[in-house]
Amino acid sequence: MNAPELILAGGQVVTADGVLDRGWVRVSGGQIAAVGSGPAPDGPAVDLAGRWLVPGFVDIHCHGGGGGSFTGIELDQSHAAINTHRAHGTTTMLASLVSAPLPDLAKQISALSELVVDGALAGIHLEGPFLSAARCGAHDPAILRPPEASAVQQLLDAGRGAVRMITLAPELPESSSAIRRLVDQGVIAAVGHTDAVLDQVVPAVEAGATVATHLFNAMRPLHHREPGPIGVLLEDERVTVELICDLVHLHPAVVKLAASHAGTGRTVLVTDAISATEAGDGTYELGKLPVTVTDGEPRLADGSLAGSTLTMDVAFRNLVRSCGLTVPAAVAASSTKPAQLLGLGDRIGEIRQGLAADLVVLNADLQLDAVMKDGTWVTEPS
Repeated sequence: MNAPELILAGGQVVTADGVLDRGWVRVSGGQIAAVGSGPAPDGPAVDLAGRWLVPGFVDIHCHGGGGGSFTGIELDQSHAAINTHRAHGTTTMLASLVSAPLPDLAKQISALSELVVDGALAGIHLEGPFLSAARCGAHDPAILRPPEASAVQQLLDAGRGAVRMITLAPELPESSSAIRRLVDQGVIAAVGHTDAVLDQVVPAVEAGATVATHLFNAMRPLHHREPGPIGVLLEDERVTVELICDLVHLHPAVVKLAASHAGTGRTVLVTDAISATEAGDGTYELGKLPVTVTDGEPRLADGSLAGSTLTMDVAFRNLVRSCGLTVPAAVAASSTKPAQLLGLGDRIGEIRQGLAADLVVLNADLQLDAVMKDGTWVTEPS
């Protein structure tokens, strides 16, 4: 059944061309039928009363939420994670998996591929097992391995087209050939969890790597005599950089520095959220590793961060309120650019006629007020 026609009027509507004051959007059949400013067309209307209207968020790096994790094969856990983040404005997402033995990963990928086919997920992101043991973060170093052709292909085959991105460390043997294999099959190659020096990262980008997995985190730090991965990934115009804007993984000044340098065309907000998101403090698992969440911060026994409990609406607000970026820049980083990265820019990521009516209403303080998915309210305006 198609969603009913509805007009959202009197808001600050953020479009690719700028902010429409007293803007309106007509929704029909689950799509954006028209966009304008000034007096709204006749029809059933919701008065936004000056609130912000932005596109639905697109999260390309998320491990779970609402007590559910994508790392199991129980789809009820995956649905719990999807529903939790959707209620916070993420209308499109990739399911991220952590390192595991290849047979286990293949099973997880196969299970999640069903949710990709039915449209609940936009794809699967493999954060491992092709990572550096020196920068493994919340990944079991005993499981990590080089990206040999057979291993990479086994995981791609398990997804039957559902795997959209794979993170790997470029210093590992066969990494450049693995990147070329991924690119040839339409999969995004991302650089992350790496201890590489600059001369090891440059070949990865030349081979086709186009994403920096949570820039700064789990990678060799930037140094004035050895720029390492950050120096390459932040500078190269071909690379999009992920930023975890929870104000824990990165200081606001670092977020502003990176986002300002990369610009709206290369900056993407991600949550890196785990199952503990919206589930409270306590003990959880990420993969097979125990994680303790205290005051919303997930950490391993050694104190290392293990993902986050971030949601995209909070990341959006932090980027503007704490890091000093504009609302349109936050829209680009949370919606437009990640949609384009996934090849979905003709369907989602902007408020534009003909695109899906995936919309988020924010109040003057950028607090979440309502979420719409395909023209139907997930949560209704207050």
